[in-house]
Amino acid sequence: MNGVLPVLKPPGMTSHDVVAFVRRLTGEKRVGHAGTLDPGAAGVLVVCLGRATRLVQFLKDDKEYRAEVTFGCSTTTGDASGEVVFEGRAEDLTAARIEEALEAFRGEIWQVPPMTSALRHRGQRLYELARRGIEVERAPRKVHIHALRLVRTEGLGTPRPRALLDITCSAGTYVRSLCADLGKSLGCGAYMSFLLRTRAGIFTLHQCLTLEEVREAARAGRLEEALTPAGEALAHLPRVVVRPAARERVLCGGVLFWPGVKEAPPALQEGELVRLYDGEEFLAVARATGDPSHPGRHYFQPVRVMGEK
Repeated sequence: MNGVLPVLKPPGMTSHDVVAFVRRLTGEKRVGHAGTLDPGAAGVLVVCLGRATRLVQFLKDDKEYRAEVTFGCSTTTGDASGEVVFEGRAEDLTAARIEEALEAFRGEIWQVPPMTSALRHRGQRLYELARRGIEVERAPRKVHIHALRLVRTEGLGTPRPRALLDITCSAGTYVRSLCADLGKSLGCGAYMSFLLRTRAGIFTLHQCLTLEEVREAARAGRLEEALTPAGEALAHLPRVVVRPAARERVLCGGVLFWPGVKEAPPALQEGELVRLYDGEEFLAVARATGDPSHPGRHYFQPVRVMGEK
């Protein structure tokens, strides 16, 4: 079973739990996900099966979220599961003040990864250290907030007002850190009280199957029909069609030279990744390199071959 399955992860399960669930149902040993989603969060989790697990690093990896922020206090974890470590006055908070503060978080920003993240420190996950009460220094990381919109506010004038935010961001963005930093900039503290991932790469919420639907499809022998083929999951990469005589060379990882190219986009960039196809069969992801002796022509070095196993 090979392909990509967008799953609606429920709150209370880890991303690894969902992968294990799919692995048990399908009997497929090669199952992985394309980006962790917090245990308390819900939404799109992209699960790869079989040979599609080879392509995780090439999947489009920007994300969209709807987040609820609660103002008036900060927590140890940056979300509702942590202990309160700071309380501030939020009764005078207004939508205009929140909107003004959001401006500083649009575009490229620096974030310190939370201790609840899955990043490693000397071989150990940060969240494993946090569970033992250990906090270590983390280097700030640059992320990109493509869009940040205030959807609505609730409870203004109370000690714990809330706001809903729609966020489009690069991979590696920590929404809980964004919420905590927003509260810090307003001087009242804040934490992420709920998180819903509405898109991961090309996959949106309405494309996802619930775990119940995944189970039913597996029992009915229809789960494979729900998988997005690996090549389609990489639709953001240009498509190059090889001549049949070059197929075996590509599958062996050999360079595809221009005489073996049947069709190619006219304006490829140096080093750009492409999908190599033989007709409708997806063969490999390859990197384009310009041919200095023939301007406009390229040769293609496979960087990930699909193969048969």
